[in-house]
Amino acid sequence: MALLHSSYKQLEEIVGKSNFIHNIEDRICYAYDATGQTYCPDAVIFPKNATEIAEILTLANEHDFYIIPRGSGTGMTGGSLAIKGGVVLAFSQMNRILKVDKDNLIAHVEPGVITGHLQAFVEDMGLFYPPDPSSSDISTIGGNVAECAGGPRAVKYGVTRDYVLGLEVVLPTGEIIQTGVQTKKGVVGYDLTRLFVGSEGTLGIITRIILKLIPKPEAVQTMLVVFDDVNTAAETVFAVRTLSITPRCIEFMDEASIQCANQAVPLGLPAHVKALLIIQVDGSPYQIDRDMERIQQLCYAKGALRVEVSNSSEDTERIWKARKAISPALYMFGKDKINEDIVVPTNRIPDMIKKIDALRTASKLMMVCFGHAGDGNIHVNIMLNKDHSSELEKAEKVIHEVFAYTLELGGTISGEHGIGITKARYMPMEIGKVELALMKKLKTLFDPKGILNPGKLFL
Repeated sequence: MALLHSSYKQLEEIVGKSNFIHNIEDRICYAYDATGQTYCPDAVIFPKNATEIAEILTLANEHDFYIIPRGSGTGMTGGSLAIKGGVVLAFSQMNRILKVDKDNLIAHVEPGVITGHLQAFVEDMGLFYPPDPSSSDISTIGGNVAECAGGPRAVKYGVTRDYVLGLEVVLPTGEIIQTGVQTKKGVVGYDLTRLFVGSEGTLGIITRIILKLIPKPEAVQTMLVVFDDVNTAAETVFAVRTLSITPRCIEFMDEASIQCANQAVPLGLPAHVKALLIIQVDGSPYQIDRDMERIQQLCYAKGALRVEVSNSSEDTERIWKARKAISPALYMFGKDKINEDIVVPTNRIPDMIKKIDALRTASKLMMVCFGHAGDGNIHVNIMLNKDHSSELEKAEKVIHEVFAYTLELGGTISGEHGIGITKARYMPMEIGKVELALMKKLKTLFDPKGILNPGKLFL
């Protein structure tokens, strides 16, 4: 299903010559994502609206070529890669915040809106959009919806699906549909909105998103909790969750990830620190003071070396800058990485950390763990040297063991990164044969010719 040159002129006519590129120098910019893998598309198109996208998909069905939707290319599992060639739809021109209804707490946005831009925009109005992936300064709302992104604040506020009220979607066959509602309640028919959220661009092209907003919290406070033992830190996460307090977030960092953070933003920690937690609460100033005092007392009771409460917005910004710097700084430990994002029940986090530590010792691989421990979401990274095939073989065995133990604990093999191409072979570990067959039938129903984002989710 290669894109034929005979289709180039028709695609140019739909979007305009300046919005269609097929020279190799420009195409290569859309050939990779955060996985580090590279697949060059046959062409790249920058659509401006749903009508153009409907025409493009109709043409793709007629001429049998693939369509791959792409936001900012920050995905961790290859969801926006043109692994079989075809046309990448880049949404950089569909980047408008169309409407914010302050009275009803909803926003209408196009898929190319940068997540952080939307957050800043609504916060200036006294409103709040909670989903906050670590890539929020770069990633798009459309990509967040396609992957059902989460982030640190999910422990209190939930993930992207919890804020998507409705969608405008172009089906692979070219029809434009509307799903969902603009109200707090709505139970008419099947919930197609939820079906599209997290579908990784395999069922339709999202062109408009209706998002739920909430009032902006009155105040926020952050603390840094330092430990000399990683297991004590893991046990403290669960202990905090047993309080009658729901923190805004609880982030976990092991010794190696602390070293990475210090590369970008020195945190001034003593050399013997083995783990730390970033705990944040929000609400009224009175409630925050009370909650922070109780959490601080509990952390010391569990064995924390030190608890630092941020006293300024600058301190808080420094802490979060360090946290968000971990992933790009991981390459200090190796030329390549395998990045997984398992989730386990919060009371099993200590068990998972002990298992990872045992696997690290047995395999002698460099393993770095951090993540959104408040909801059990742990990012497990194995650092590799690309020229060592034996390392890769060991790493794949370790990942299989990590996934198997995650499922044994009642968890899931992907909390927010999706499946894409990197986890497709592991899906049968979690999803049964009947369920997988049903998902494949849905894919065929929506996309009978298989033109949309091929090779993702299913082997």
